[in-house]
Order: sequence, then C-alpha cells, then structure tokens
Amino acid sequence: MLRLAVTGAGGFLGWHVRVLLRALGWPEPVVVTRADLADPERVAARVAGVDRVLHLAGVNRGEPAEIAAGNIRLAAQLAEGLRRCPVPPGALVFANSVQAGNGTPYGDAKAAAARVLADTGLPLDDVLLPNLYGEHGRPHYNSAVATFCRVLADGGRPEVHVDRELALVHVTDAAARLAGVPAGGSWDPAMPALRVGVRALADRLTEVAAVYRTGEIPSLSDRHDVRLFNTYRSHCFPARYPLALPGRADARGELVETVKVHGGPGQTFCSTTRPGITRGEHFHLAKVERFVVLRGSAEISLRRVGDTEVLRFLVSGAEPVLIDMPTMWAHKLVNTGPDELVTMFWTNELFDPARPDTWPEPVEGPARPTPVAVAA
Repeated sequence: MLRLAVTGAGGFLGWHVRVLLRALGWPEPVVVTRADLADPERVAARVAGVDRVLHLAGVNRGEPAEIAAGNIRLAAQLAEGLRRCPVPPGALVFANSVQAGNGTPYGDAKAAAARVLADTGLPLDDVLLPNLYGEHGRPHYNSAVATFCRVLADGGRPEVHVDRELALVHVTDAAARLAGVPAGGSWDPAMPALRVGVRALADRLTEVAAVYRTGEIPSLSDRHDVRLFNTYRSHCFPARYPLALPGRADARGELVETVKVHGGPGQTFCSTTRPGITRGEHFHLAKVERFVVLRGSAEISLRRVGDTEVLRFLVSGAEPVLIDMPTMWAHKLVNTGPDELVTMFWTNELFDPARPDTWPEPVEGPARPTPVAVAA
C-alpha cells in the first residue's frame, strides 16, 4: 500500500487513478492542483515523504505554442517544488505519451517535460501511454472512443474522416501501471492494447449501440468488449434508464424477457428482500450488472464514486424495467414496500470469490471531496 501525490487529479486519468485507489483501500492521494504548482514551497510541503508522485497534469488541446509551453511549464513547476522538498518522495512517475519526440508541438513538449523531471535526480518512471479510453471520458477531447460513444448515445452516427490504426488501452489499466498496483483484479498494469482501425472502431461501437438500444446485451467475448460496452453505457446513464421490458400474459400467467445476451459468459440469480432491507452498497470497476424487480417495489440509488449527487429510481414489479449499474458508481437497492421484494440480477461473468470486483462503498455516506476538474 503506497501513499501517492497526484497532479491532474481532476482529469480523466486522474479520476480513474483515485477510483482504483479507493477500491483497493489505499490512502486518499495528496492532490497537487494547478494553483499549488505555481508555488514551489506549497508543492514541497504537499509531496514531502510520499512514496510516489504521479505527474498526470498536462495540456493536449489548444494552439501549438500553448500546448508546448504548458506541458513544459507544468513539469518545471513540479520539478522546482521537488527540489525544495525536505523529505524527497520515493519516486516520480510521469504520464508521458507514445507521441513523445515525434516532431509535433505536443510530442516534443512531452519529451522535453520528461527531461525536466529527470533532472530532479529522483528515480523517474517515464511511462509512454498510448490512446486511453474508458468511462466518463470527454467527447472531442479524451479519445475517439468517447466521441463515438457520445454521438451514438445521442442517436447519431459516428463520422470517420481519416482512418488509421489505434492502440487503445483502458484507463484503469493505465492507472494501475502508474500507481504501481500489481495484477490480481479486473485491471492489468501490463496495459494490454486493443489495436483497431478508426473505422472498424466506429463500426464496432455502432453495433454495440444498436444491440443495446432495446436492452439486449452485445457479445462480450473479451475484456476490451466489456470495457468498450461499459464506456458506451457511461454515456447512456442516466438518461436512458430505466428501460421498459417487453411482457406477455395469457391464462397461465405472465412472462417478461429480462436478459437477452448475444454471446459471451454470464450469470443470473434471484433474491428476496424483506421490507426495509438494503442490498448493495458497493461499486464495480468492470463488471456489468443488471437489476430487474419482478415483485414488490423498491428504490435503486446510485452515486458516482467521488461525487456527492445521488440518483434515485423508483421501480415496481407491476411494470418491470431494467437498470444496468454503471461501472464506478456505488449502488444499492432498498425494499420500499410492505411485502417481500423479488429481484433478478444478471452479471456478465461468473462470480469468482477470489476476484469478485465488488468494492464496498456507501451510496448515502460522505463522499471524499472531488478536485476541481482540470485538463489531464
């Protein structure tokens, strides 16, 4: 268990780092803001004695001169603070890019920033990151995956102007690599990449969106299938939920189709819940989980990890609907009726007690403060 300090903690990668640390029960990282970086003495005071400093802050959009100057300036500010640190950190980790030194303003600035950090004399882990994708990425900013998912969630169709091969890494895998988290969960610090063309990626996500439009589950045959699906779902939530389920009735009784899976593993189970009892109070990093109340009435509540707003859905077995739990959202189900509640749950993977991907987190409990969002 390491104690970390993080720049860029409010960005895309920074948020995923903080969620992973929270799942593991590691200490909340020390957040070094842009305002802190402008004051070397504040930087020195904040990072003194930590095991690792993760430098995630950067500039990757804007005018070429702004991109170049911004990335070098941030690294120089951090380096000056580190030099003044009374108890130097154990190591410095830089979220660099595979584009470093490629002759573009961004690539050359990232390479120059790495040299500035190396000059601090601290052990430097210079991590060359490819294209990152994952839940809650900013469209038209973080990745083509985020852009395509947002367009599809809004009912549009992705446009591909230039087709080229991408190497895509899920952001939780990158977070594990940077934070020094060993393998053993749903993450992989080896950062296995999905190599795919932009057009093929657009087609793949378009198919996912088409299958999921009525609540059917697309084929989830490998870990990137699951993570692309989870990324798309993050752009659908909460506007697309709850989703009504088709039902049929005749003289024998009623039938409702709760899960239709187009290939891939899965597990279905049912539970009864007594009046006033709560189930859940946890979140998942990768697992897809569906709730369908079949009898009784309930409230399903969710809160994104690190945020304070709680979303609530009132559901009833009289009109069955599905709600798929978004990854990295704490969730719970409460029986709000006078009778026993019957709920069907479906997950995309068989339950493994050694790797359950179920991380305790109260929905209504105090959320840790979320840093002000900055560009990652």
